[in-house]
Amino acid sequence: MIYFDNAATTLQKPPAVAEAVLEALQSLGNAGRGAHEPTLKAARVIYDTRVKLAKLLGAADPSRIAFTCNATEALNSVLQRLFAPGDHVLTTVCEHNSVLRPLYLAKTNGVEVTHLQADALGRIDYADLEKNLRPQTKAVVITHASNLTGNVTDLDLVADFTHQHGLLLVVDASQTAGCLPVDVTKTGIDILCFTGHKGLMGPQGTGGVYVRPGLAPRPFKVGGSGVHSFLTTHPDKMPTALEAGTLNGHGIAGLNAALDFLLATGVEKIHAHEEMLMRRFVQGVQALPEVKLYGDYQAAERAAIVSLNIGTLDSGAVSDILWEDYQICVRAGAHCAPLLHRHFGTEQQGAVRFSFGCFNTAAEVDAAVTAVREIALQYAQENRD
Repeated sequence: MIYFDNAATTLQKPPAVAEAVLEALQSLGNAGRGAHEPTLKAARVIYDTRVKLAKLLGAADPSRIAFTCNATEALNSVLQRLFAPGDHVLTTVCEHNSVLRPLYLAKTNGVEVTHLQADALGRIDYADLEKNLRPQTKAVVITHASNLTGNVTDLDLVADFTHQHGLLLVVDASQTAGCLPVDVTKTGIDILCFTGHKGLMGPQGTGGVYVRPGLAPRPFKVGGSGVHSFLTTHPDKMPTALEAGTLNGHGIAGLNAALDFLLATGVEKIHAHEEMLMRRFVQGVQALPEVKLYGDYQAAERAAIVSLNIGTLDSGAVSDILWEDYQICVRAGAHCAPLLHRHFGTEQQGAVRFSFGCFNTAAEVDAAVTAVREIALQYAQENRD
């Protein structure tokens, strides 16, 4: 089996991740709910994971990182509580539904939302930020990299814009945390949301949100916190403000082990390998008959994602052939990116997405190129006849 669906989740993870989860299942109590060794050990693991995430993301204070069950919960935890009626938010057509749907919900509560458009390659014109600025604009909410095209946002440029106008910058790093270098302090990111099971190579059910010092988020959910039990309101100090209920300590233990691997290996080295695989694949398929690629493959920086179609073949049919005939795992369909698919005119066809990971090899890429070539040539021959 060849696994090229890393943008959905990394199946191949460092062996230490599974080992850490198993050990945690047998030894961790509930962090913050007692003073015996199992609960203290859980608290240590969770704190240590915050410290490692802070190091990876360039955050000075580990307490500014709260754990969630995934990027979707992280994004909801801030987007549903950040804006008031009359506020205006700038976002893009490149966003995942985990950004779009919370903003649609905000619109029903009187928040205005503007979606910046993209060009034929799915690139945002950054000049449109200034053109769509209003006196009531409060934030820019933007993906660091599209999960459909792999196009990477120039966060430094966007951050300069938000700082110049006193806006908040909220970044969806679902496709980049662990894959591309991110420094929240140096860039000046106010809020960064991430998942643990993709580039961070941790277990599913893990994720988190960074909130810069000085920004006080209103709790998205309330309940048990392990502290201040007699308060009628949920504690408002980070990270407790965004961590109601029992955390996924077992999953966080696995994420901790994954972070050890990432920090020891280096995100830059991992990105260089994944980018090499992505560009090798593009070079092999871009000139094939009837193959259409979506995204900017001339860009100096990209996520290791390639989406394509073969003629008018349904993307699901191509995905099925790749699995059934070649044992290659890819993702077909709309990728929870409806506005960008609508922009490309692929609402009905969808697209076939190849996403490359740390443990993939050049030989696997070459096998995928061969598979796409054979499918494309078969399609071209059938449509000539």
